Amino acid sequence: MPSASASCKPSTPNFWLGYKAVATRKENSEIGSDHRRKQWYRPALSSFGTAAERATFLAVDLSTHTGVRDAAKRVLDEHDHFDAILHSAGVYTPGKDLRTADGLSLYFAVNYLSRYHLTQLLLPGLRPAQDRRVIMMTAKIDLATTVDLDLFPRFEPFNFRRQSDQMVMGNFHYAAHLTRTQPGLRTAVVNAGAAKTDILRHMPSYMRAVSVVIGPLFFNSIEQSAHNPVQASIRDDWPAATYWEKPGDFEHRTPIILDESVTRRIVHVSRELTGA
Repeated sequence: MPSASASCKPSTPNFWLGYKAVATRKENSEIGSDHRRKQWYRPALSSFGTAAERATFLAVDLSTHTGVRDAAKRVLDEHDHFDAILHSAGVYTPGKDLRTADGLSLYFAVNYLSRYHLTQLLLPGLRPAQDRRVIMMTAKIDLATTVDLDLFPRFEPFNFRRQSDQMVMGNFHYAAHLTRTQPGLRTAVVNAGAAKTDILRHMPSYMRAVSVVIGPLFFNSIEQSAHNPVQASIRDDWPAATYWEKPGDFEHRTPIILDESVTRRIVHVSRELTGA
């Protein structure tokens, strides 16, 4: 079962949980999540050098409510408090209506709902931090994207081209909600860019072939994709809630200002789905 990732950076010791190890090797350690190929995390952790000794790897399923609850419990069993939660890039399912055990679109469940659910369950460990933050990496979308509340959250019939941005918009509404309801919590959404990672294996064969030709023009480096979320994790000179649209450019940012009535509806439905 495909799984996404999240990050928790506990106060003692520091650690970061994510799909891949990216750019914080000097000050953080990493937790990755992938049932299919646990060995993926080994090169990532080894890149931290001596800091890898502080790392923990958890294989979890973030596509289902039960899997998210289990992930949160396992994190909280090991760490009673942490400074930040960073949700890295999720899954890519173009043209496929893949459904989870809960009957939801896999793209929706992993790329938005699991972030809401996991963060809600981890908030007790995040609240003691003096400068806490939640950061969500997503695909690039227009902040003016409208969510069709008649389709949310089932998105049936499924249309990836028309609905994927609406699913991703849930992250922006959740960031706005956290900013309003959790005093002192910084929230951010960061465009992950088009980094050439293993996500390409989920693309149709013709797209993989095309990527070989246009890759040098289209893709950005892993370091570029990592730059903004890493900076948002360690710097204090940014307001919540904030969106970084351009990978590698931390100074170019946009405030997240959305219709509060839509935010309340999305959060209400998310709470009903997950119980969190």
